[in-house]
Amino acid sequence: MNAAPGRSINSLPSPSGLPATQGQPASPHLSGAHGRNRGRGLAQVAAHDDRTAVLAWLARYQDSPATLASYRKEAERLLLWCVHQHGKALSDLAHEDFLLYERFLADPQPAERWVMQVAQKAPRASPHWRPFAGPLDRASQRQAMTILNNLFNWLVQAGYLAGNPLALRRRKAAAGSRQVSRFLPQEHWAQVRATIEALPADTPRQALHAARYRWLFSLLYLAGLRISEVCGNRMGDFHARQGTDGQLRWWLSVQGKGSKTRTLPATDELVQELARYRRAHALPDLPREGEERPLLLPVIGASATLEGARPLSRSAIHTLVKDIVRQTAARLRACGPQHEGAACHIEQASAHWLRHTAGTHQSDGMDLKMVRDNLGHANIATTSIYLHTEDDARHDATSQAHRLGWGQP
Repeated sequence: MNAAPGRSINSLPSPSGLPATQGQPASPHLSGAHGRNRGRGLAQVAAHDDRTAVLAWLARYQDSPATLASYRKEAERLLLWCVHQHGKALSDLAHEDFLLYERFLADPQPAERWVMQVAQKAPRASPHWRPFAGPLDRASQRQAMTILNNLFNWLVQAGYLAGNPLALRRRKAAAGSRQVSRFLPQEHWAQVRATIEALPADTPRQALHAARYRWLFSLLYLAGLRISEVCGNRMGDFHARQGTDGQLRWWLSVQGKGSKTRTLPATDELVQELARYRRAHALPDLPREGEERPLLLPVIGASATLEGARPLSRSAIHTLVKDIVRQTAARLRACGPQHEGAACHIEQASAHWLRHTAGTHQSDGMDLKMVRDNLGHANIATTSIYLHTEDDARHDATSQAHRLGWGQP
């Protein structure tokens, strides 16, 4: 089949491989209606074919847009591969089929059918859209298979499938891999701040870019926001409230993961950075209640500072963060080979790393329950991953108290 895979995802391709709104009647062979791995008991979902079953799984993540987008992408790729490349329904797949699929992720061929050929990402409606930007590296392959394992486990639990062929998969660690601390220690965080503080501001446009970087990193670190929370909340979500002691304090109300709202302390430093950022755009220092400007303003365009200006996308914010960490790594490498370790660690950082960094640094001097509430964790066990100082203390205590005491030769 030479045609490009279906581009619609209602988000998933129909069993015929065409967009769901334009698909031909489903082929029993590819729909999964009679797949060899279909459950034989009473299913707990009303799905009658593979596509409907996958959509039922995805519906569980409607309140988490980032997770939904990631899971939808991997489910779509697998369904498209089943229809256009492998000629099997998803509910027909066995262990051996997934061995082939893993090799396909590493090299999606034929490239003209599967891989974007344009310089920039084409929209879904474009005839140039393809499911892949290029071959997936080992980490991305592992992530894809982890997501699909989640899907198949759920389909088994729902009674739609009899078994999970991915349960037989061998988990392979990357060669030479080791656990990476997904946060920036104070010395690395100081290097990132130094990069931002040294950004050029000689022209009005440079000054706006520098101000945006500084404000973005202030939000990610001081407020510990997720990247989706930077996109989805407004200036008017800042508000002042008088405490029982008569002191006026600023707060930031954020709608976060699972559409849950939490109220964060807007520290004096964060409010000062907010005022600084707004002055760069010739706005009053503090927002008024209900102000609809996004937390992060566009740099250019006639509507950049207008009420209801369009917020930056998740990918745009991710690009801003990666730009700074790569600049930091390049600057450190230019200082000599002794900085290679720090440069390598910093350039891996992402917006979510900054959230982990905020949690780690907060936990060094704050009650863990307060850190939990600031970050919006449902369970304090999630927050406890930031207690790296406890690990250090355990190491020191063990080194001092638990000795063997071999005699000197």
